[in-house]
Amino acid sequence: MKKILLMLLTATASLVAVTGCIEEINPQSTTATGEQVSNAPNAFKNYVAAITSTLAGQFTYAPDDTRAYDFGYPAFYLMRDIMGQDVVYPYQNWFSAWYGSSNLGPSYAYSQLPWTYYYGWIKSCNTVISLAGEKPSEEHTSGAGIAYAMRALFYMDLARMYAPKTYSSDKKAETVPIVTEATSLGTLANNPRATNEQMWAFILSDLDKAEQYLANYDRSDVYTPNLSVVYGLKARAYLVMEDWSNAQKYAKMAQNGYNIMSEADYTSRETGFNTPNSSWMFGLTYKADDPNILKNDGDSSWGSMMCIEVNPTVSGCGYAANYGQPFLIDRHLYETIPSTDFRKKCYVDFAIDELSETEAVKKLAAYSDHPDWIYNSGHAIQGYSKVGGLPLKFRTAGGEVGRNNQHVGFIVAVPMMRVEEMYLIEAEAAGMQNEAEGIALLTAFAKKRDSNYTYGTHTDSYGNSKTSTFQNEIWWQRRVEFWGEGFATYDIKRLNKGIIRSYSNTNHTDGYRWNTPSVPDWMNFCIVQTETNYNKACTNNPDPIAPKSNSSEYVW
Repeated sequence: MKKILLMLLTATASLVAVTGCIEEINPQSTTATGEQVSNAPNAFKNYVAAITSTLAGQFTYAPDDTRAYDFGYPAFYLMRDIMGQDVVYPYQNWFSAWYGSSNLGPSYAYSQLPWTYYYGWIKSCNTVISLAGEKPSEEHTSGAGIAYAMRALFYMDLARMYAPKTYSSDKKAETVPIVTEATSLGTLANNPRATNEQMWAFILSDLDKAEQYLANYDRSDVYTPNLSVVYGLKARAYLVMEDWSNAQKYAKMAQNGYNIMSEADYTSRETGFNTPNSSWMFGLTYKADDPNILKNDGDSSWGSMMCIEVNPTVSGCGYAANYGQPFLIDRHLYETIPSTDFRKKCYVDFAIDELSETEAVKKLAAYSDHPDWIYNSGHAIQGYSKVGGLPLKFRTAGGEVGRNNQHVGFIVAVPMMRVEEMYLIEAEAAGMQNEAEGIALLTAFAKKRDSNYTYGTHTDSYGNSKTSTFQNEIWWQRRVEFWGEGFATYDIKRLNKGIIRSYSNTNHTDGYRWNTPSVPDWMNFCIVQTETNYNKACTNNPDPIAPKSNSSEYVW
């Protein structure tokens, strides 16, 4: 049935005391002793499994509620991506705080959300590392390796979300407090934010241990990290640090055993971005018995937000499919994708909106076996009522059964690392040392997406004239390749870019059509006030202030 929608109130009405309305997870509770769990059968194995099994499917933020953004790790993809320009949110509801830079200050409940999730996950890693000890036994080696790899991943995310400046621009810029298995309660009350230099050294230290402990680990699926994922995480870290030689080295090592996704895989109507394939290095999956699937008609899930092929008459569920709240691709980005680039097939052509309903439905058959459903999805959007820009990158799972039953259709896998990222890191890192080599690697990759690709056609440098043509080309490829996969904010901050939402024929929501010449301050997450109240050494980022009106239209 159709949901009663959560509508965000005005700033003055929605200010809440975080401590009074939600369960808190603060760093002071992120350690566990061996004594607490040592007597439980299979304790170590279960704790290791919990690190990755809780990445999605649970109502971690508010277990007694069914908030539609409380569905795990992929929810942060959307929060980060809609802060930029490439993902449009036409109807303001569950994710409007991040799209509209509202209520993101330290006194608001939204700032508790990443704190609850990430430090909860870190607690799981710390528990495993504590149980494994400084010199893990053979039985505990791989579990310790998984915990070190995942802790590095979580802190890597936190560092990029919270640091107001990048590692390369300011090594002394503050990230977040580091909490390990050895951190005492006394220390937590006076635990300052680690600097970029301290944080990335700590991350690399964890990855060194993970590399050692996972050297002989043979995983059964892509839902736990293995050695290749550790290499991939190192490539990400060295990319941020602009240690180009090591970024290139580890990105190349990470590619072994994987294949760049083919057009058939990328655009598949059955398995497109819902099922691991030979390009997926690491991922997560929703399960049939997950609370996110069983409760709230499955609508508190990634599938509800990103999969638009759900029968409106049989199921009638899904925020993206039937409630008029899909996420769209930015019109300008779409229009920069050549027609010969097969990735363009994942988004509905804006020209279809100029047709009659009958003709539009005929054209939509090029995107879906149920073009009338796609037409319905777009025209359900209040104030938009169009299909242009609708995404079909993330497909409903389970074939026709899943399309008629969201409890099957929303049981999707979601990528966390694909080999395509490693190819683009390798190309960027190589090009920052020898541009000709980087261009050759980039061109080889791009021609797998567009056989007619010519280097030098995607060089928008808005917000940073110092960024080279080469890095702008890399950035464009990343924007298109990883649309909706959580990289937008990271890349905008790393490359010191601005955003452009206001331009002729923009599809961004009126009132949120903002242009900034540099990284917007709302991309620097605020630490929840309860942490700074308890931890006297912890500073905070300024409360972001949203622009009051649309910007003048930018001319490309």
